[in-house]
Amino acid sequence: MALHCLSSSCLALPSKFGNLSLNGPSTSSASTHFPSLSFSANLSHDFFSKGYLCVSPSQRSVRRSVVCEAAPTKKPDSAEKRARQAEKRRIYNKSRKSEIKTRMKKVLEALDVLKKKPDAQAEEVLSIEKLIGEAYSIIDKAVKVGTLHRNTGARRKSRLARRKKAVEIQKGWYTPADSEVTA
Repeated sequence: MALHCLSSSCLALPSKFGNLSLNGPSTSSASTHFPSLSFSANLSHDFFSKGYLCVSPSQRSVRRSVVCEAAPTKKPDSAEKRARQAEKRRIYNKSRKSEIKTRMKKVLEALDVLKKKPDAQAEEVLSIEKLIGEAYSIIDKAVKVGTLHRNTGARRKSRLARRKKAVEIQKGWYTPADSEVTA
């Protein structure tokens, strides 16, 4: 490659292009005149062929360069994600458990009122049975989604049923059969 340099056509190079050289087996006079030239991959061959660059012999200085790469965005830590999910579930479970307690409390209070009422009628149990059905539904949903253990759900439903049966027995609306007593 014939290099041809005029001082008016030389391009002032930034400092990072200061050490340009051509390496490789070349028998032209440029390689004897410029013994250690290496071609930077950042520059295109057109700069040399069109005469935009001027190559002059210079002493190579030792340069140390630091390569800085933009770090890719860090993936969110799985422990942090688990903590966020656990907090969401905790709040959800807390509200569901609170609803269960409220429903059970309403049923138990209604049963206590019915138990203390001297002139209670058997039809008054129907409104309490409706409350018990709603409580059962909420308990079953909590067991289904994993808020309550199935044994805990069964124990709470059993507690409501036993209290209702106790009130019915006390008022004389229900008499247990002999087979239930012995079993």
